[in-house]
This record gives sequence, structure tokens and C-alpha cells, in this order.
Amino acid sequence: MVIRPLAAFFLAGLGLTRAADYPPAREGEVVLRDFKFRSGDSLAELRLHYHVLGQPQRDAQGIVRNAVLIMHGTAGAGNNLLRPEFAGELFGAGQPLDATKYFIVLPDAIGHGQSSKPSDGLRAKFPRYGYRDLVDAGRRMLAEGLGVNHLRLVMGTSQGGMLTWLWGEEHPDFMDALLPLASAPTPIAGRNRAWRRLVIDAVRGDPAWREGNYGAQPSSLRTVAEMFFLVSSNPVLRQTAAPTLAKTDELLDAYVADFVKTHDANDVLYAIEASRDYDPNPALEKIRAPLLAINSADDYVNPPELGLLEREIKRVPHGRALVIPLSAETRGHQSHTYAKLWQDELAKLLAESAP
Repeated sequence: MVIRPLAAFFLAGLGLTRAADYPPAREGEVVLRDFKFRSGDSLAELRLHYHVLGQPQRDAQGIVRNAVLIMHGTAGAGNNLLRPEFAGELFGAGQPLDATKYFIVLPDAIGHGQSSKPSDGLRAKFPRYGYRDLVDAGRRMLAEGLGVNHLRLVMGTSQGGMLTWLWGEEHPDFMDALLPLASAPTPIAGRNRAWRRLVIDAVRGDPAWREGNYGAQPSSLRTVAEMFFLVSSNPVLRQTAAPTLAKTDELLDAYVADFVKTHDANDVLYAIEASRDYDPNPALEKIRAPLLAINSADDYVNPPELGLLEREIKRVPHGRALVIPLSAETRGHQSHTYAKLWQDELAKLLAESAP
């Protein structure tokens, strides 16, 4: 394992905004040697990038008591959460995750951001990782790279929410509390699987993909972007923002143009396919820490009418579920990033789970 410290960065230079009352994020990199994937594949060096805020605090026994792991969504990165509606509502002085009190870790998962990913060079020869590999890598990054031997809180949005369930059952004594956002503790199936399958088929069926060895991004990446646009918001917001055919096309074209500039077809394909091994359902009873699962009623990906969250949360020993009603403030699946919708519940969870 090798740690590569990087210089602190300025969020303004990345087109991001930081509230004036929380410390600037610092970024770094950990290199894990001979990383074994659960498929049996391996990488001689797995590079994991991260952003952190605050400083770790240890008790008399050397246990870190204030570390918070926050995991991003599919095809995202840790710094996606350094935005006013998330960090600006949580990390400031007196806010639930005050960065002067907590050590906040925002990793880039395998295949995402500045961590090792297919587009770095291996393309379709990159190991086919699954969600449990993301948990394994995150655990090693914390322990070997950052010296974190305990977590005050594990939380995540969308993909990160699903990883939170897995963290709870695979490492039940490693954290004090869990907050999965925009997720369900069941296998990927039904409509959730269907939209993912559409993305996978669009890329793999595109002649320009060339088994991952394309020279330019295949046109199917536009289809991928259009699907992300479709599932990420709610109909009310879309209708309000685009009340005419022309305005809808304009809005969609702008979204797609930005997406294809910042994403790679192999990277997104791998990220979508990684959900194939997601199934925390058989082991929900193993979760020991208090867990609060929060979804929103207007979530296309996790529609509340299925009742999956409400049914399965009963099996979590200290579990509780909340579905935020549709309102002018909710943002569909993206409600997970608008912390004002659920920050009070986070504060209650932290109070209830205080060691």
C-alpha cells in the first residue's frame, strides 16, 4: 500500500461552491498493492482517490471516533457532493456533520472519478468489479491509507446508499450508525434492472463500441446520457422546466452534451454492470448499528409503491425507514443530494447512536 498526498484544491477552480464556514477539502490517493477482486481477477496496483475534510480524533485506546464515510452515486465521484445543496447544508459550523468536529471521507469508488478505471488504459480488460469489491477497497483504503479503524457514520447516495447496506452487514462492528439514501435492500430487479439493461445493451450492441476498443466515444453514450436524464428527476420538475417540445429538446440536448464531455462509455458500462452482485437481503439481520434508510416518494429508481423498503426494514434489528413525500422541494432520485430534505433526520440518528 502506498499513500500519495496531493495538494489541497480550490473548489472555485473546479466550478464548485463551498460555504464559507466549513474547511476546504483536501485530496489524496492511496495505492493498494495486489488487489484481489471477488471474481478472482486482480490488479497489481489499485489506485483510490479521495477528498477529506476535518481531522481524525482518537480516544485513549487509539480508536478513531469521528470519521464519516460518504459514498457517491453511479458514474459520479466524491467531489460531486461538495456542492451547496449537500456540503453546504451538512459540513458547516453547527450543522449535522460539522467539519470542525468530524473527519469526513469522500472516496472515488473503483471505476469512478480519479480512482483506477477502465478508461485509464485497460479498457474492457479492466477487472469486472462488483459492489462488494467497492466495499472491500473502501475498507482497505480507510485502514491502510487513512488509519481509520472505526466509523462514526457510513452513508451514501444511490449506489453509495446500496453500498451502505453492504457495509452494515459485512462489517457490523465497524460503525456506530448507517444512513443509506435512495436505495432498497433488495436485488436489482424490475424497472430498476430494465433501465440498467437498456444502458448495457445500448453500449454493448453499438458497432462503434468495438468490444471496448473504440477510438472515439461511441454514439451509444448519448443514449446512456438520455437514460440518466430520464431517471434522475421527477415529472413535475421536468414539465415545469420544459413545458414545450422545443424546450424539452433543448434541455435534453444540453444535458447530453455535458454528459458525453465528462464520461467514458466503458467507465459507465462497468459502473452500471457492477450492480449485478448487489443483494444485501439474505443478511439484513446481521446489521447491528442503528440504520435509517431514507427514500423519496418521487424516486423513479426506487418507487415507493413497491413497498420493498418498508417490508425489509423490519428485519434490521435497529432499522428505521422514511419516505419523504413529494413536494416542491423534492428532486426525484436526486433528492438524496438535497440535504435540507433530510438533515434533521440525520441529526436525530447521530444523537440516537452516540457511543
